[in-house]
Amino acid sequence: MSLVDLIAQADERGLAASGLACLDRCVPLLGGDDEILRPLWAGLAEDACAGDWGERLEQVRGKLSGDEGSGEDQAVLLARRMLAAAPAEPSAGEMRVWADACSVAALQIHRILDPLTDQKDGASSIDARREGRTEGMSPLVAAELRRQVSVLELLAGHGAAGLRPALAVSTEGRRVLRAVVSRRSRRRG
Repeated sequence: MSLVDLIAQADERGLAASGLACLDRCVPLLGGDDEILRPLWAGLAEDACAGDWGERLEQVRGKLSGDEGSGEDQAVLLARRMLAAAPAEPSAGEMRVWADACSVAALQIHRILDPLTDQKDGASSIDARREGRTEGMSPLVAAELRRQVSVLELLAGHGAAGLRPALAVSTEGRRVLRAVVSRRSRRRG
């Protein structure tokens, strides 16, 4: 099943976890530590999606606030937009829009940061990848696509019990992206 199909069929918790996992993997771009999104993950596990989600989200936003437009590169701006677009009231409709946007943004971020990617491989390519056409993908983008699919499949197959393995998938991706960001800053510096 394609990533687009998985997002279309996901329930509210799966959508929240999908968007949150994409954001979690991109936290290194925002200067956050590995535990910064833990309260949001905990809220999903506690089924506090509707009640405490908005409050927890605002706390995270406060900790990750940055000066938008201060000469940051496109990858950082995309990550900031993911955080800014997270719905305060997690209805299924709003979560679906957010999860879908996070999916696209995370793939774009990985495309931007992958030194092996042809930068002319643009938005239409991202859409094709999400629909299942994966030939010629760079390794970093392919790995991100696999992680996105894995998170949605884990939540669809196991419900709340799929959160822990979904978080593990996201943690692995965050470590990879942190290494990529570190190498990139060393090359620039």
